[in-house]
Amino acid sequence: MQVSEAILSRFTCRAFLPRPVVRADIEAILDLASHSPSGGNLQPWRVWALSGAPLEALQADVKRKLGEGEFAELPPDYLLYPTVPKEPYATRRFDSGELMYAALGIERNDHVGRMDQVSRNYECFGAPAALFFAIDRDMQQGQWAELGMFINAVMLLARERGLHTAAIGAWSLWHRTVRAALQMPDDLILYCGMGIGHADLSAAVNTIRQPRAGLAEFTVFDGF
Repeated sequence: MQVSEAILSRFTCRAFLPRPVVRADIEAILDLASHSPSGGNLQPWRVWALSGAPLEALQADVKRKLGEGEFAELPPDYLLYPTVPKEPYATRRFDSGELMYAALGIERNDHVGRMDQVSRNYECFGAPAALFFAIDRDMQQGQWAELGMFINAVMLLARERGLHTAAIGAWSLWHRTVRAALQMPDDLILYCGMGIGHADLSAAVNTIRQPRAGLAEFTVFDGF
């Protein structure tokens, strides 16, 4: 698979098949992703890979807390989004949600349906395996960017092996629960979870392709 094909065929998979993912594939993906750029060769990424009973137990714990009316563990370790996003970011985020809920057939005033879909984040959308990414609290913006490059490499390498992924920042809202389940050291920040597996391509939600801004909107050329 060409890199360009991997990039263009990657999407946030929100419906997975129950078909298992073999450990050897996860190991190969993570090993290759470890060659991502890293200033000073700090390699700031840490990963936990879960499947089977350990993943199911973690998901059940969060589902129980949601059922008891908890929606996050405060304070968060970091903010997922700007508190008051400015344009064009606010409109992009709004339109993204509208596109997803339209594909799911969930109306704007269907609060129960929307909350059910939110809870699917913590089921990893049915993925049989999940990755949890963390970074040391001492790391700075440069190393957070490197963690992002590592995660992007994981997603593209998954495509190379016929797998799909869903990077799920919402898992960071349950950082204490995840830390306890994974025995994650306190000096690490949970960045996100990620479902990984085989996409259910018959699911309407997996037909979504979010629009991207044109080159002229984000690039300045000078001297060409």
